[in-house]
Amino acid sequence: MKKYYLIIPVVIAVIAIAYLTFSHTPNTTGAEDISSATPETQSSNEIQITPAALVQNGSPMLGDPSAKITVVEWGDYQCTYCHAFHQNTKNDLIQKYVDTGKVNFVFRDFPLNGDDSVLAAEATYCADDQNKFWQYHDELYNNWGGERTGWVNQESLDKFATSLGLDLTEFDKCVSSKKYESRVLDNEKFGEKIGVDATPTFIIFGENKKPIKIVGAQPISVFEQVLDNF
Repeated sequence: MKKYYLIIPVVIAVIAIAYLTFSHTPNTTGAEDISSATPETQSSNEIQITPAALVQNGSPMLGDPSAKITVVEWGDYQCTYCHAFHQNTKNDLIQKYVDTGKVNFVFRDFPLNGDDSVLAAEATYCADDQNKFWQYHDELYNNWGGERTGWVNQESLDKFATSLGLDLTEFDKCVSSKKYESRVLDNEKFGEKIGVDATPTFIIFGENKKPIKIVGAQPISVFEQVLDNF
């Protein structure tokens, strides 16, 4: 399946909760084949993970950390369908599940649209240095200007920072220093190793539950079907 721009029907993949191995071997059904290889038998394109590894290096957790279900999104700030999810589904998901304490939500970067997407992601972590990650995250999607159109630049990033009341001097220092570039790229590499090849991609997991993978700008009904039966 070619990456990265088609809306893909919901894909449910069985993933082991304990120490897991995700094999990056796509098949014709769109589902990922999951193996339980030990570290000694893993090939170079497999990675052993734990649930904690799914959220490591991601955004601040949105919601109650003690919630029994976690949703991790891999996204790109220039991606058309990430923007569609943000505009059409995210608020309903947050209101129904995160605000009620049922689910917590984490965002991880998958900057498939190149350097501008990396820059936008870096800026969110610079905003997080001033405790405004999610506000800046939303500001990017609320001012989305398409894929690879040049709307992500220092001028626009400063405009968003100013609108949120950030200390612009500190923000610019952070962005220009590339303080969070490796964090963004590490998120992308990790996503690739566990089989993420499109945005948005969501992995939903919880205690003693088999995680579920959803791909694409799906409507709230798809998330309801999964979360209400999780």
